[in-house]
Amino acid sequence: MPKPSLAELRPVVHPGGLKDRRSGEHWAGRLYMREISLRCTRLLLNSPLTPNQYTGLMILAGVAAGAALLLPGLAGAVLGALLIQLYLLLDCVDGELARWRKVTSTTGVYLDRVGHYLSEAALLVGFGIRAADVFHRDGAATEWGWAFLGTLAALGAILIKAETDLVDVARARSGLAAAEDSAATPRSAGMALARRAAAALKFHRLVGGVEASLVILAAGIADRVHGDLLFTRAAVVLLAAVALLQTVLHLVSILASSRLK
Repeated sequence: MPKPSLAELRPVVHPGGLKDRRSGEHWAGRLYMREISLRCTRLLLNSPLTPNQYTGLMILAGVAAGAALLLPGLAGAVLGALLIQLYLLLDCVDGELARWRKVTSTTGVYLDRVGHYLSEAALLVGFGIRAADVFHRDGAATEWGWAFLGTLAALGAILIKAETDLVDVARARSGLAAAEDSAATPRSAGMALARRAAAALKFHRLVGGVEASLVILAAGIADRVHGDLLFTRAAVVLLAAVALLQTVLHLVSILASSRLK
């Protein structure tokens, strides 16, 4: 069957407000990926794969990005960053295909969330192992303490997402409807100001898949120039610190807001 034009496809797969969801749409999606994914979705409209199967490919790409970081040198950092871009592309395509085919489902939403948990955790664990120098690029011994820090960063990234998702779980089990966006504002004026400041700095985004991959790539380039793993190890410390700090701050923010009321 003939494929729709981009003009016909866009209002269906990019419904009104999709790119404007500050809490739901990634900045890379708004900036460039939704335009790329729209064209890829058009090519894949008649493919035999289901949207959930594309979600499965998304998960594979995300986990592979973490595994790619085990490759020593700049090549591993570059490959990891490219695979995260593929992960982001597939994350857009699966939902767009589901909307066009009218097969959106709770299962699809669930698999998408699982994919985000797995992929971002795999990337940070892979980064920690990279810093541990398992191939002895920077010394005669593997320093597993760096792998531990990477795992802590991964745990923090998972907990941050879990804290958000568990708001919906808690409300559903209490018989409440989903919280409105306005409920996220802390009841205390001081907390609200602190939350706005944190949102403006956006440091919490560093442990997200795209942002972390860019930090990893920058560290890999700097290490290539410097000749060791100094910048990779500094970045592992940074991401672990951000993840653990944000885990605490995000929990406090939720408890201080009206999201659980």
